[in-house]
Amino acid sequence: MNTFDSAIFLENIEWFDETGQELVHRLPEEGSGEIKWGAQLTVRDSQAGVLFYQGKACDAFGPGRHTLKTSNLPLLTKILSVPWRGNSPLRAEVYMVNMKHFTNLKWGTMSPVAFRDSELGLIRLRAHGVFNIQIVQPVLFINSLVGTMGRFSTESIANYLKEVIVSRFNDYLGEVLDTILNLPGRFDELSLQLQKRLIGDFGHFGLQLSQLYITSITPPEEVQKAIDDKGRLNVIHDIDKFVKMKAAMAMEKAAENQGEAGTGIGLGMGMMMPAMFAHSLGGSGVQEKPGSETTSCPECQNVIPADARFCPLCGHQQVVLSHCAHCGKNLALNAKFCSRCGHPATEQPQVVLCPYCKAENLPGAMFCNQCGQRVD
Repeated sequence: MNTFDSAIFLENIEWFDETGQELVHRLPEEGSGEIKWGAQLTVRDSQAGVLFYQGKACDAFGPGRHTLKTSNLPLLTKILSVPWRGNSPLRAEVYMVNMKHFTNLKWGTMSPVAFRDSELGLIRLRAHGVFNIQIVQPVLFINSLVGTMGRFSTESIANYLKEVIVSRFNDYLGEVLDTILNLPGRFDELSLQLQKRLIGDFGHFGLQLSQLYITSITPPEEVQKAIDDKGRLNVIHDIDKFVKMKAAMAMEKAAENQGEAGTGIGLGMGMMMPAMFAHSLGGSGVQEKPGSETTSCPECQNVIPADARFCPLCGHQQVVLSHCAHCGKNLALNAKFCSRCGHPATEQPQVVLCPYCKAENLPGAMFCNQCGQRVD
């Protein structure tokens, strides 16, 4: 502010923000003064001016040059203020408000927040982003936040706004997101909806949240490793072929090494290879002799020798002597009850006799297996 501390000359009041971070600046800077009747106030396009006279906000001024009207008259005020040691009781000050957008203000979680993930369980997340603000109601902003402070910058309010954003973010994320595995591609949607939730919190102080962006949502390092491992498994469609390839590559690399160490590794991998291939060929764990015939157990579907009387894995009898009439399980010799359903083994199903050709048919047959006539 360019002023002449005189009882005669009027003031020219203006302000330039050299730091780029001041939201509000008071003139005169040392406190209220005797702004005289007819003082000129110059307000730029990116500013607004608010005149406080006798402790009250009298008027707000937009861009342009304005003439201020107070009761402090040049020369006469000095004479009338003698009882107050020359200081007029008609105090006035102008608060210059920066109306531009303040960008690249950062927010983030100072400590991880708990999130119950439907896939990963209870985990802790960190989130970061940026936001932009603008003063849209100068008088409300001054009365609710600035008060009588001579300067008010983004630093003075940034910490409070960060806490508000993080609080709303925690609630919103728990409502709309089930698992962080679905995060890719949703940052724009989450940012927009979170910004809408914060409109009332910022508008309460005459501020507008013009933009808000979520730049990252990160789980702990161990959870990130688990997600990476899951992604690798999804890429590998045939795990047996992958194991074989890795084993072959290890053998090839060991063969290239010279000396006893390379030879030992190569021999060790060579001894491990038959077991790897045997495991990948059959999941039953039963080793087969070269040239022996094999079959599948009807109970557990594992590969077993063709001449086996019982499955070595589930114990199912392979030599069919009789079947349970109730569930069809193979019964042991002289068995009185089925080992699966407990049904009496001696109870035999009644065969179906064809009324045309007198042939015997299986229980429950609807057509004769000899002449084809309907038998039920």
